[in-house]
Amino acid sequence: MVKVALTSDNHFDINQVDSDEMLKQQAQWLVDNGVKLYLIAGDLFNDFAQSVRYIERLQGELGHALQVRWIAGNHDMLHSVSYPELTHYESPHFMHNRLETIPGTQWCLIGNNGWYDYTLAEKLPEKQDFAQWKQAYWIDSIIDQPMTDEERMEIVLQQTETLLKQARQQRRQVVFMTHFAPRKDYIQVHPELRMWNMSNAMMGSQRLGQLLEAYQVSHVLFGHLHLNVKPRQFEQTTYYNQAVGYHRRRRNEWQRDTFFEQWQQKLEFINLS
Repeated sequence: MVKVALTSDNHFDINQVDSDEMLKQQAQWLVDNGVKLYLIAGDLFNDFAQSVRYIERLQGELGHALQVRWIAGNHDMLHSVSYPELTHYESPHFMHNRLETIPGTQWCLIGNNGWYDYTLAEKLPEKQDFAQWKQAYWIDSIIDQPMTDEERMEIVLQQTETLLKQARQQRRQVVFMTHFAPRKDYIQVHPELRMWNMSNAMMGSQRLGQLLEAYQVSHVLFGHLHLNVKPRQFEQTTYYNQAVGYHRRRRNEWQRDTFFEQWQQKLEFINLS
């Protein structure tokens, strides 16, 4: 039996957390609670290099006790990485466009950073309107990207389906990890509010959820949306959003007083055999 812990959106820098000290506490807690695989669905820092440093230090603190795997969120992509670097970054911990079997089980882990294609918005305007709004108002406008959002999402779908076919050929059940939302059920809809609707377009893609369910993926971890929801099952697929979220004066999403307590509360676990 392999115990897997799920998290996302720790946002150490925005939350003004000492990540070096926090990773020691996290590592000890994970070991003490018998976790063997720790999955992080993006948004550790607003800088890819800092996120990589955290992952390497966390794995170093854990040693061989358990394995850490992660993918990048849009915040991780803001600085210190280009699109080609992000696409080809090689690390045993980084799961973008990778399939990894989970030893001693019939399971595999598939990861993809993910992206968005505007399908989570209501009352779709002309597609160029979304792109223009993004360049004017959205933080992702500074992320290096040599293609349109829809073209980027199409690559995500193609990569994901290739790996899902591989898992099917190996007769393995799948845990899938991505950053952006894969279902419209998690989106708050206010079609009368243009700014709200435009931002929803940048939340993810319902096409990804449709693909995952077509391949009967068992478990899907995603982040990006800072939700306080329990795991939800659609068809044979269970979705998990375990975002720690923001703790700021003007936007406090926490249910606990400290980062460590909030991180503990938002952790979810699955057992694989």
